[in-house]
Amino acid sequence: MIRRACFLLLIFLLPLLGLSQEKKVVFIILDGIPTSELERVPTPNLDQIAKRGGYTRAFTGGERGGESETPTISAVGYNSLLTGTWANKHNVWDNDITAPNYDYWSIFRLMRAARPESKLAIFSTWEDNRTKLLGEGREETGYLKLDIVFDGFEKDTSRFPHDFEKEYLQKIDNLVSCEAAYSIKTQAPDLSWVYLEFTDAVGHRFGKSPQLTSAIELADKQVGRIWEAIKIREEKYGEEWLIWITTDHGRKAPEFKEHGGQSDSEREIWMVTNAQNLNNRFNSGQASMVDILPSLVDFLEIPIPDNQQKNWDGTTLLLK
Repeated sequence: MIRRACFLLLIFLLPLLGLSQEKKVVFIILDGIPTSELERVPTPNLDQIAKRGGYTRAFTGGERGGESETPTISAVGYNSLLTGTWANKHNVWDNDITAPNYDYWSIFRLMRAARPESKLAIFSTWEDNRTKLLGEGREETGYLKLDIVFDGFEKDTSRFPHDFEKEYLQKIDNLVSCEAAYSIKTQAPDLSWVYLEFTDAVGHRFGKSPQLTSAIELADKQVGRIWEAIKIREEKYGEEWLIWITTDHGRKAPEFKEHGGQSDSEREIWMVTNAQNLNNRFNSGQASMVDILPSLVDFLEIPIPDNQQKNWDGTTLLLK
């Protein structure tokens, strides 16, 4: 009886002792899904997440016509999310990623510096996300090292032979999302990036089409298995998880095949999250790609060096 009373007292005192719920983050990029198409296609899993938190239209591309104008291209958008800055700072202008400016730290580097013991993970259809954008193992990134790596399958042409329809990307996305879900359930990384590519390939090939509709529906199912893993962790271990899902760019209307320019439809993106303390910037549709990093940092409650935070182009979407 005494032991039980002491245990209950300890649980009651956890917040006071600084041992509150563990906070963990998963952010997901579903490549190249136009906002109007996402809103048209049934996405029950994204809808379930948004019902707990929120959904909003947002933008990428920096200040149109200004110094920060940023191409609406995949890797460029990823790095704007990762660093909270536009391309004039992070210096990624296309998918070649020739000379990133690592002086603007990624969310992974910020997390590693703030909590060296944290478990960092990436589950990606594209290896360059880790090796070039995050700069894993490079001197310029302080020899950043991730703990869980699941990527590079686009280079395994024996297991995933490249076909004209790019169905191999669909198979890789399925594998990546399954591994992400399994890892979350069994290892619970503190910070995870999941990147899925097939929707962009379908958009380039078919544009607005039944094929794109099917690809979006499949992406929703892939998100769903990750969301189920998160709910299991929350229920079984009492952890607090933030999931943030977005796309990297829109597509040029009306065909929705190409992107890269500054038209309204190319700049328009969307966000889905389970966060319940969303502020007016999120709810009024004024959010941008560069607001995601400050929001993840706020949720994680990690200290940020002043020389990094002052260079962010975004601001938090969470209530303080």
